[in-house]
Amino acid sequence: QVQLVESGGGLVQAGGSLRLSCAASGRTFSRFGMGWFRQAPGKEREFVAGIVRSGGLTDYTDSVKGRFTISRDNAKNTVYLQMNSLKPDDTAVYFCAAGLMGGVQGPYDYWGQGTQVTVSS
Repeated sequence: QVQLVESGGGLVQAGGSLRLSCAASGRTFSRFGMGWFRQAPGKEREFVAGIVRSGGLTDYTDSVKGRFTISRDNAKNTVYLQMNSLKPDDTAVYFCAAGLMGGVQGPYDYWGQGTQVTVSS
């Protein structure tokens, strides 16, 4: 079992930046591949970014490439999502997820509760 707690969401103007954090507790963090997902009102949850156990491989959905960066600090049991050049379309609840298989796109076994990101135009 692993518990995931996201933080860092908020309200930002278009073009601004936010950094989301996801702190993990429970089982050994470095055993998990980690991912960030988001869900906008009326839409399905979508994959945003993923990172393997070592941090040596990452992947992103096309709409955030060049703007978002996923990273992890295994010593701090934390995964981050740096979001730059934010757009109103990035408005969503952002979730982090942990997967025992360790893949860059999951599958994922554990989920956090989410943090709201709102980008105003």
